[in-house]
Amino acid sequence: MFKSLIFFIRFYIFWLLFFFLDRLMFLLIYHKKLAMVPLSETMATFYHAISLDLSMAAYLAIIPMGGYIYWFLSGRKVVELKWISIYNIVLIVLFSIISVVNFNIYREWGSKVNAKAIGFAISTPTEAMASSASSPIGLSLALLVLIIALSLFMQRWIVSRKLNFGSSPVWLRAIVSVLLIALTFLLIRGGLRGSPITQSMAYFSKEQLLNQAAVNTEWNLLRSSLSERMARTNPYVYFDPKKADQLIKELYTPEKDSTLQILKTSKPNVVLVIIESFTADLTQTLGNEAGITPHFDTLMHKGILFDRIYASGNRTDKGIIASLAGFPTLASGSVVKWPEKMQKLPAISQSLYKNGYQTSFYYGGESEFDNYKAFILSHDYQRLIDRNNFKGNELQSTWGKYDETVFARQLKDMNSEKQPFFSTLLTLTNHEPYSLPGKPKFGNADNVAKFKSTAYYTDSCINAYLNNAKKQSWYQNTLFIFVADHGHVLPKQAHEIYSPERYHIPLLFYGEVIKDEFKGRKFSNVGSQIDIAATLLAQLKIPSKEFVWSKNLLNPYTKPFAYFTWDNGMGFIDNQQCVTFDNVGKMILDNSNPKDKAKTTQVLDHAKAYLQKVYQQFIEL
Repeated sequence: MFKSLIFFIRFYIFWLLFFFLDRLMFLLIYHKKLAMVPLSETMATFYHAISLDLSMAAYLAIIPMGGYIYWFLSGRKVVELKWISIYNIVLIVLFSIISVVNFNIYREWGSKVNAKAIGFAISTPTEAMASSASSPIGLSLALLVLIIALSLFMQRWIVSRKLNFGSSPVWLRAIVSVLLIALTFLLIRGGLRGSPITQSMAYFSKEQLLNQAAVNTEWNLLRSSLSERMARTNPYVYFDPKKADQLIKELYTPEKDSTLQILKTSKPNVVLVIIESFTADLTQTLGNEAGITPHFDTLMHKGILFDRIYASGNRTDKGIIASLAGFPTLASGSVVKWPEKMQKLPAISQSLYKNGYQTSFYYGGESEFDNYKAFILSHDYQRLIDRNNFKGNELQSTWGKYDETVFARQLKDMNSEKQPFFSTLLTLTNHEPYSLPGKPKFGNADNVAKFKSTAYYTDSCINAYLNNAKKQSWYQNTLFIFVADHGHVLPKQAHEIYSPERYHIPLLFYGEVIKDEFKGRKFSNVGSQIDIAATLLAQLKIPSKEFVWSKNLLNPYTKPFAYFTWDNGMGFIDNQQCVTFDNVGKMILDNSNPKDKAKTTQVLDHAKAYLQKVYQQFIEL
């Protein structure tokens, strides 16, 4: 019986070799672009590609597995597998064509072949042919023949064409069948880790060509095909495009392009700390909750506090993109699911890197989760430190290393970092299941107590971090920016998903680099995470035109507003009113001033136009 399982081992070996061949040819074709990359880094591409290659091979094994289990359970002793050769030959020819198309797609688009490219070829074949006119036809045909020939040769000698089951009891055959299904599912999913497999699992280098090479071509096409429907049709068309444009222009056209200069220098170090689930309701200053974040409350009275800031969405992936790329949320979707689109967004890290900053990103969890890694490595972060860069004996939760460990590592590295530097740190301890390395401050009777305890712990980590940073030479010239990734229903459990209070978060600029006259100041105009980019870059005297959705919170003439979304709803708030809207039921869910119908209509129109325009930009990326 167990001899028959060798069939699957040989099947996987063949397809792993096919993907190896595809990847090798891709790297050879673009070897000139890798001339300055160390050979060891180029060869690492094959190692980092294994997880996606195994996932794709597992998808291909589903049909053979179904036949195997049927014959296995039916008691057959010997089965001829002539059809498996036909199955593999069809896939070999199809995948070889996809590989050669991918070689040329990458030359033109800088990204791997995806559903968008296939749809383009089907819907507009004339234009597709014109686009491919510059592709080397002779080379492409030669590569196609070579891949098919080598693959057929490997298939002939590696893949089994006969199954010998032998004799075994029914119960054992049933157990083996269940285990085989479970193993296939785990390979497709990418293992038992907290998050399912994504393109980010293959990302490992600052050289984007290597990251693209590590992503399995067919897996990428399959995944993009499953999600392309969302990416090609705008479900939120409320206005004629011209009217939508006009409504958005009203929001983003200040009377004057000005700014308050709050910093003593225009080239400070910048440390941006994105705090997990750090809702305004955790603080006494903003949420009237005493004792949970005593240190952060103190900081808010010593720095510059923006006290009416709202998260763009309700998840970390949306908060990261909003804070670092100044890109709004998409209601039912998230741009992180499309790395080829996400990498086209601007990022603060890119702007600062181009202006001489050393850049780094610190996170105690798996950076592959929700494609964080794909964003980080495609936006000029020179160093990424995540769970895999810490020692195994350090304390950690199910999500990753505790905040104190990550803060300590970042502080240590900054002491040897060339200035000026821009470093981003994403915390994680204040996340379900709210576990701590020590005794919880508020106990663990329920999730409210646990959440308050982890928030208290993170608050203490921030305090310890700043106290240690004050002893370093770079501290005097460093601007610290603290912002939450999103709000939370806890600790008050009083806000529905559509309530604006659910999205209320702190935004604090802090440090000795701030002019004395601004320390302790509070700015109360409504704003968003999205506005960090334009606000910061204005202080550093760096252009921010590419951040089209971000506005300067320190420009006295900026129009105050914030936009946020959840799965299929949206909210819009300005200094006078907030309206939230259900896009499915087409109904207002929350209105802070229902008596003012004219203002309600205006706010709702801005919300609708905003989502329509953001989604349209997402489609066109």
